Amino acid sequence: MFDTHVNLHGEAFAEDLSEVLDRARAAGVRRFLAICDRYDNFLAVRAVADAHPDIWCTVGVHPHHAKDFTGLMAETLIAEAAHPKVVAIGETGLDFHYGYSPVEDQVRSLREHIAAARETGLPLILHIREADDLMADILEEEFARGPFQPLLHCYTGGADLCQRALKLGAYVSVSGILSFKSAKDVRAVIAGVPLDRLILETDCPYLAPVPMRGRRNEPAYLAHVADALAQLKETDIERVKAITTANAIALFAKTGAA
Repeated sequence: MFDTHVNLHGEAFAEDLSEVLDRARAAGVRRFLAICDRYDNFLAVRAVADAHPDIWCTVGVHPHHAKDFTGLMAETLIAEAAHPKVVAIGETGLDFHYGYSPVEDQVRSLREHIAAARETGLPLILHIREADDLMADILEEEFARGPFQPLLHCYTGGADLCQRALKLGAYVSVSGILSFKSAKDVRAVIAGVPLDRLILETDCPYLAPVPMRGRRNEPAYLAHVADALAQLKETDIERVKAITTANAIALFAKTGAA
């Protein structure tokens, strides 16, 4: 399996990262994508990837932190993406739930990330919360200027944004949220996404899936996400693992994984 969204550079795994990775590999996770949340964390994120042949990374700024990097331009992201371990741009996006950064800062940052994804040809990892309509409009507007590859990460938004993004060739990533009893709306949306457009993630250390809820999430729990998707799609878990892994390898083609 390919865990396409892990947050490994912070305090949550500072004491036992080697053991965490060993458990994940024993559970069948063979590839990991370490996510950059702030540009000033990029070197730490890249160091994790550089230290392990089965880990790659991204470069970007989470929308929560857009206000802290108002001077970040696409050119900087493009330059960092030249590193062989950088295989995606982001995560970026729009989050109007917490409002940690002003809307205008989030939109400006998102557009810079889109420009970098378009120029590099790398996937664009999108975090969206309570911003479906504006995100869909921006994606369609920017796509008309030149194509890029969107990924709706840990998707919990509505069906309209999801379907509009799929028309642009987007992939959709599911996390442990899919297994939550309260996530009926999420399951309804994901039910309408073809399996060949879906990939898996843990978003660890957050969002541990059932039956691990309440614990620190780990990449080793990715199989529980696969199981939740298999139940939703009424198919075999091994089929889900095979298809989502192939999808992730195709999406993050710079990994060179076979």
